[in-house]
Amino acid sequence: MSVLRAFRAADLFKFNNVNLDVWTETYGITFYLSYLSRWPDLCCVQEAPNGRVMGYVIGKAEGENVEWHGHVTALTVAPEYRHLSLGRKLMNLLELVSDETYRGFFVDLYVRCNNTVAIGMYEALGYSVYRRVREYYGSVGPGMKDEEDAFDMRKPLSRDPTRRSVRSNGRDLIVSAHDVS
Repeated sequence: MSVLRAFRAADLFKFNNVNLDVWTETYGITFYLSYLSRWPDLCCVQEAPNGRVMGYVIGKAEGENVEWHGHVTALTVAPEYRHLSLGRKLMNLLELVSDETYRGFFVDLYVRCNNTVAIGMYEALGYSVYRRVREYYGSVGPGMKDEEDAFDMRKPLSRDPTRRSVRSNGRDLIVSAHDVS
């Protein structure tokens, strides 16, 4: 049986099988370590009985006032472990901590507009498109640009019973990547 546990610094040396996926955004080691030190309760790993990383989520709490929220920085599941509801399990934990510990108004995330599988999963979890961000995925290396758009998707939490943090026409609202923080 697999186990859901806190992400540890040593996991950075064991998660290549997960990070080599084309949809997964990868970051430098200092980026991951900063998340682990600032928001350890929003960073989790699903681990197989053999110690292999099956998937992980890393997130943070950010914003001010009614914009205070949990943010999913990365969610990924290794290809061989997909369709086991691991992504849903990892998201549920991040949402719970964002709601009960950080008392956020919503959880948000960014997803490539052409990643239809992920968008479908997030919609099934109750997320909706808040806005489309033009050229959100800007640089893929020195002198190279991606220029792909992202959907900013949100799900209201218990502090937002009137659903002020979401909108019904989010796919129609297009903003520049420079307009989002």
